[in-house]
Amino acid sequence: MRLKEGDIRIPSGCAISAIMDRSGKRHDGSDIIRSIALMHDRGNGLGGGFAAYGIYPDYADLYAFHIFLDDTAARTAAQAFLEERFELEASEVVPTRRVAAITDAPLIWRFFVKPKADLMDELNDGDEEQFVMDAVMYINANIPGAFVSSSGKNMGAFKGVGFPEDIGEFYRLEDYEAWLWTAHGRFPTNTPGWWGGAHPFSLLNWSVVHNGEISSYDANRRYIEQFGYDCALRTDTEAITYIFDLLVRRHGLSEEMAAHIICAPAWDEIDRMDEKDKQFETALRQVYGPALVNGPFSIILGMEDGLLALNDRLKLRALMVGEKDDMVYLASEEGAIRIVCDDAENVRAIDGGVPYIAKLYDAEGD
Repeated sequence: MRLKEGDIRIPSGCAISAIMDRSGKRHDGSDIIRSIALMHDRGNGLGGGFAAYGIYPDYADLYAFHIFLDDTAARTAAQAFLEERFELEASEVVPTRRVAAITDAPLIWRFFVKPKADLMDELNDGDEEQFVMDAVMYINANIPGAFVSSSGKNMGAFKGVGFPEDIGEFYRLEDYEAWLWTAHGRFPTNTPGWWGGAHPFSLLNWSVVHNGEISSYDANRRYIEQFGYDCALRTDTEAITYIFDLLVRRHGLSEEMAAHIICAPAWDEIDRMDEKDKQFETALRQVYGPALVNGPFSIILGMEDGLLALNDRLKLRALMVGEKDDMVYLASEEGAIRIVCDDAENVRAIDGGVPYIAKLYDAEGD
């Protein structure tokens, strides 16, 4: 008998994994599936997914909208909205195969689009990324039966209800090549298992996979909603994605500073700092206090030029990293690294509250 959500609860459950080639060389999805499949017992089949970067070189300058659709009416409405705001270069069903364990899949389409310049100037003062973000928020909140899975350039999210190895087979990930893969096997604790609520959560070129439980979700959600974000997908990880977008893209902070805000030191620690640091940290908490993420967590953030991994300050969720030549490996368990690279070097746990960042070599040289 297959267990359902609520039958058992494993607060430390969920598994996350990532494989990155810093040289930019692309690899198919076989290894990331092997890595996340090793941690099968950390999930329960209610959610799995992958993000992949570099998979659409022929459309690299276009935004790739992956959209879940309940029916053809939702597809027609979503496409009509996109055609109002974007030049539609191509659209097609995302290729899948029959997998016995994957049932009740929605229609899954991808649309390769370019913002209409005149409309973008009128609505968003020429801010292309904000124009795309507003379109994502509109679709998720206002088009019945349509939810955007990913919306970045030369990347995509592939997720659904099922164990991650089954989701990988369903989406035929061996047919894609990427320089960065991230993966998630889900054990929902407080949110429903449904296709739109599976990880990763993505906006523009950001994607987040997360193991943990965010007790500050309501405060985080109320904060980012002030800036036009709509948490229509009903889960805490979506809020983390939007916080990174707000802090880095819109407020111009570094990824390191955004991670510091999300994982800020406690007030009693700030009180023990020297006066200069105390003033800085106090000001930071006063300005960005609602962006502080409370609760046990480990996250992997995919970006257009690399990845960031972060643990809560108490390290209540495991996250390991290893390297080998140009390759970077991350996983909730060391075995999930060793199974794809048995001679990985510098294998270690991510420090609590200290971001681990890996960038493409070309990005480091900029």
